[in-house]
Amino acid sequence: MEEQQKIKEQVLQELVKQEGNDRCADCGQPDPEWASYKLGVFVCMNCCGIHRNLPSPVKSIKLDFWDVRQLELMKSKGNVIAQAEYEADVPPYYYRPKLNDPSFLREQWIRAKYERREFTGEMRYPPLPYSTGLYEGKLLKKGKNKPQFLSRKFVLSEKEFTLLYYNKDNESKAPKAVINMKDLNVTFQPKKIGHPHGMQLRFQQENHTRNIYVYHERPEEIVTWFNAIRAARYAYLKTVYQTGSIEELIPKITNNYLKEGYMEKTGPKNTEMFKKRWFTLDSLNRKLFYFKTPLDAVELGLIFIGTESNGYSVKEHVVKNAVGNKWRCCFALEMPDRRFVFMCEFKKEQKEWMDAIRKVLSRPMAPQDYTVETAVNCKR
Repeated sequence: MEEQQKIKEQVLQELVKQEGNDRCADCGQPDPEWASYKLGVFVCMNCCGIHRNLPSPVKSIKLDFWDVRQLELMKSKGNVIAQAEYEADVPPYYYRPKLNDPSFLREQWIRAKYERREFTGEMRYPPLPYSTGLYEGKLLKKGKNKPQFLSRKFVLSEKEFTLLYYNKDNESKAPKAVINMKDLNVTFQPKKIGHPHGMQLRFQQENHTRNIYVYHERPEEIVTWFNAIRAARYAYLKTVYQTGSIEELIPKITNNYLKEGYMEKTGPKNTEMFKKRWFTLDSLNRKLFYFKTPLDAVELGLIFIGTESNGYSVKEHVVKNAVGNKWRCCFALEMPDRRFVFMCEFKKEQKEWMDAIRKVLSRPMAPQDYTVETAVNCKR
């Protein structure tokens, strides 16, 4: 019996090394150590915990006993075959969770695949909410200048390329805001918002960038909103970049911010008092925003980050006679006509910020970036 079990373990070890099986079927993490013998997929420990709540029992590749029938199923399926079945019809705009995404986002992806079978290509009626082109419902929204979250009605129209929200249920009154898909970016921000399903909407409003913070108690509902917005953004981008391929358009739909956190910043002369500010680095649009607090509706200012060939650089810096600073780890962002000086609390934070900014500096500028650069620098 012990010898037979060793042989089974060897078979599983060989299977998990095969291309496709060597990464988690659901999030892509390398070297999965668990498997669902009902679905025939190899998964990581994090995704394994989600599968335990589904009718898809899982076992450890190394520690659990496998019978012959279960082993044969794993040999006949595996991640490549299973993904061809359960991911046969994933819309290009549908967000596939990554390793560091919130756990509920990964859970809803797994439930959509295996429990609701949303991507198998089977006939469905009524249409899935994120695929209808029109979606409406209630979200809890933070007030612009108040900490409370209040229920507000939101209406998304793919046809009009707009997202509207109302302060009252009476739709005879004009919406409080009409958000154009042209500028809208949506990200999950559970830690910042203080709710596990917290989501941030960012868009242009007149001469400023406006932030709206929302959440919904049901994880399936907030993920539906997220993908419905991505669907509308994708439809908009296809009208703007008519020759753009799917591979070119997908990264433009929504983007997570490269880095966020507090730093201290001095004024334009580098002699003013340092003030603590919350910074957000939007690498896709080459913008470094700063706010008084993480949940501010409008930025205090923003900095455009060009390329080294255009006179931009970042390096460690020493400030003499600094005023108002509590932190000591300093670096400077050099621009053709100005220097921005920042203080971080720890060397680790200083390095992370400098490395993140260097990633933006090293990427060539697109034609539209020059227009943005001019507009941002003219505001200063």
